[in-house]
Amino acid sequence: MSTSVLEKTTTEPAVAERRRRRALRGLRVADLGVLAGSAAAGLATGWLLFYRLTGMEGWLGFLLVSYLLFLAIYYFVCRDTLGKVVAGDRLVGVIICSGAVMMLIPLVWLLVFVTIQGLPNLRWTFFTQDQAGIRATDPATVGGGLGAIVGTLEEVGIAMVISVPLGILCALFLNETRSRMRRSVRTFVDAMSGLPSEVAGLFIFSALILTISATTGNGAFSGFMASLALSIIMLPTITRTVEVVLRLVPDGLREASYALGASQARTIWSVVLPTARSGLGTSVVLGIARTVGETAPLIFTAFGTNLLNANPFSGPQDSLPLFVYSRVRLQSEAMQDRAYTGAFVLMVLVLLLFVITRVIARKRHRN
Repeated sequence: MSTSVLEKTTTEPAVAERRRRRALRGLRVADLGVLAGSAAAGLATGWLLFYRLTGMEGWLGFLLVSYLLFLAIYYFVCRDTLGKVVAGDRLVGVIICSGAVMMLIPLVWLLVFVTIQGLPNLRWTFFTQDQAGIRATDPATVGGGLGAIVGTLEEVGIAMVISVPLGILCALFLNETRSRMRRSVRTFVDAMSGLPSEVAGLFIFSALILTISATTGNGAFSGFMASLALSIIMLPTITRTVEVVLRLVPDGLREASYALGASQARTIWSVVLPTARSGLGTSVVLGIARTVGETAPLIFTAFGTNLLNANPFSGPQDSLPLFVYSRVRLQSEAMQDRAYTGAFVLMVLVLLLFVITRVIARKRHRN
């Protein structure tokens, strides 16, 4: 009996040590030191191999070799000190974080560049005046983009009114029904997801604008036509996002509703949609992100104008993407500065729309 107690006493610290060594979560100061030391060792070894031993040149190849050496060194150090399982987890975590940083670098660079170029020429008149009577030789602070801002809000707003209900209904059909048409509809939605934006604009131009122009004899360019083209682009994004969100609703909620005698329509309206409300807000955000910066379909549909046109159903209408595109191509430095200012305003406008949508979705989810 005493021998078994002694063996248990001696094996418990070893078991506890193995459990401690397999802990996958939590970073200590020593772990950060190992990460920094491995990075320094990777850079030093990469410099030795790339520049001294092989005589190659170029910073891109040097960074690639150093990064691969860093991963190898970091993995073997973690494996020696923490074990194979933890080392694999730390290695995958470093690779994922490295990918996130690589994605953030161009994004941050783009935001900083647009802000530096566009913010100095931004004046309050940009939100209160249009480009009527503005010449290429006028300073960039003269005139404004009121017509482009109004056009962007109206066109994206109308596209949302068209696409959001249709996208939600289509997603409900794909996820909540057992119709034989689901596979065909899902294939059609997937095909629309890869549709180039130029094709959407050309479709509206050939199917509606040319037909109306040939019938009436007048041009049919308008903000509403642009909204139709944007809705074609926005619809598959919202549909696929809402379908994914609806799949996350637990089946137990539906079964409980059916057990209480509720119909399928009542279950969807009172149980499924309220549960997925925050996800619906995310789908709207993604739909806005997909269309608010599109320029190609607007060239064929809205056409653009320097004047303020608050009526999206009559006459050409400007928008911020068209405002930027039409001016950044010109040789005038003042016009290019106006384009950067419009790009900065568009960036801020998108950020505000995202924040407003998320706040509304969060408040409804809490209620």
